Amino acid sequence: MNSKILKSGHIKLYKRENSKFWQMKIKLPKQKAIRSSSGTKILKEAEKIALNHYSLLNKENKIKIKKTLNNIYKKMHLVETADLNKKEIEFILDEAQKFISFNKMKIKKNNLLEGRTIFNLFFEDSTRTRTSFEVAAKRLGADLINVAVKDSSINKGETLLDTMTTINSMNPDVLIIRHPDEGISKKISMNVDACVINAGDGSHEHPTQALLDALTIKNRFKNFNKLLIAICGDILHSRVARSNIIILSKLGAKINVIGPKEWLPKNIKKLPVTVFTDMKKGLKNCDIVMMLRIQKERIVGKIMPNQKTYFNKYGLDYNKLKYAKENAFVMHPGPMNRGFEIDSKLADDVTRSLIQEQVAMGVAIRMACLVILTKNRDNVLKS
Repeated sequence: MNSKILKSGHIKLYKRENSKFWQMKIKLPKQKAIRSSSGTKILKEAEKIALNHYSLLNKENKIKIKKTLNNIYKKMHLVETADLNKKEIEFILDEAQKFISFNKMKIKKNNLLEGRTIFNLFFEDSTRTRTSFEVAAKRLGADLINVAVKDSSINKGETLLDTMTTINSMNPDVLIIRHPDEGISKKISMNVDACVINAGDGSHEHPTQALLDALTIKNRFKNFNKLLIAICGDILHSRVARSNIIILSKLGAKINVIGPKEWLPKNIKKLPVTVFTDMKKGLKNCDIVMMLRIQKERIVGKIMPNQKTYFNKYGLDYNKLKYAKENAFVMHPGPMNRGFEIDSKLADDVTRSLIQEQVAMGVAIRMACLVILTKNRDNVLKS
C-alpha cells in the first residue's frame, strides 16, 4: 500500500493495490478520524484536495466561546423557573446565544464536556426533549446514557430513590429527568451528587422549554418590555404554560392566557397574567401567539372536547390570527395536534411560524445549561 503523511500526521493519503483513487484520512486534534476518497488517481491533486479539506474542517471545528467573566447563575441544578431571577435568565440566554452559530456549522463537535457522563432518565414518553438533550450532550463531547425506564428495575419493584442511589454511585455529572409526578426532580436533586435538570415534572414545570421559547423570542424582538404574548389552550395541565408565564413575565413581557374556563387553574389570577376565555379578545394586539398541546394523558376522568368544536373556538388559524398584531408570530412547544390546536398550513408557514426555530433554539439552550451546571458543580467540588 502506497501512503504519504501531511500536516505532522493529521493527514494520511493512501492507495491500496486494488484501489484506483487516493484515499484520505484526516484526524483533527481530539476528534474522530474522517475517511473519504480524494476522487483522483494523481497524488499531487490528492494532496491539494486533502489540504483544502483539512483547512475547511479545522476552520469549522473551531468555536470561539468567550470566557464568562461573571457567572451570574451559580446553582448546580435547574429544577424550577421560580428559582430564577431576571439576571440569571438573561445570563443563560446569553450563554446559549454562543451555540447558535456553532450548531449551523458542518462539523458540530466540541470537547467542552469531554469525559463527562450524562444520564437521560425519562419516565414519560418524549421524543423532542429527550433527543434535544442527547444532541446537545453529544455535540459537547459528553458520554450520554439513555436509560430505558420500561426495562429498569423500577418495574421490578425497586423504588425511585433506590434507582437514583444506584445511578449516583456511578458518579454521573448530570441527570436529566422527566417524570409524571410534580416535584420529583427537586427531591432527586437533594439526594444525589450530580447536577439535576428538570425536563418536565407532571403539570408543574419545564424550565428548558421556557428558556428556549424565551431565546426564540429574544432573537426576533431583542427586548421583552413592550411585548404582549398570548398563551392559549390547555393552561391547567400545561407545565410549559406555567414555566413560560414565570420566565417571560420576569423578562418584562405582558402575558394573556386564553382557554376554556374548565382548563384554567383556580389560582390563575395570582400569576402575572390577564385571563380570557374569548380567543378574539385575548389575541388583540398580541405580538406572539403561543399555542399549547392538549394534554390528553393528564385529562383523566374528564370528557375530551369535540375536536371540531374546540378548534372552532380555541384552535388557531389565519382568521383568528388577524385579531393579533399584523405581523404576529406563532409558537408551539410540540408535538402538535394539527387541526385540533392549530391549523396545519399556519403551523408550516415560515413567515409566521417560529415552531422549527424553537427546536433549533432548544439544542442551544440545553448545551448552555449543561456547560453552566457542570462548571458550577466543579466549583462546588473544589470548595
